[in-house]
Amino acid sequence: MSYDRPDENRAWVELMGFEFPLLSDPTHEVARMMGAERGPDERGAGFPRRITYLIDPELVVREAYLVGRDETAGHAEAVLADLLRHASTG
Repeated sequence: MSYDRPDENRAWVELMGFEFPLLSDPTHEVARMMGAERGPDERGAGFPRRITYLIDPELVVREAYLVGRDETAGHAEAVLADLLRHASTG
């Protein structure tokens, strides 16, 4: 999800060849609800925080991973491990 308009996200999806849509949140409403909106005095205030959410089939957020700019190494593996852990515990 980004603060970009839907048409901007569609163009980015096409340019990058993604096989999934990107959600748009130009009003920051969802970012605010999900804790991704930065405060006006924070560095990068015009951009949402990078957070990955692990959401179960009942739409309950089970995990949230704040991802810093240089913290992507191992991120996918950690999310997958938690996904498998949550799946095995029902």
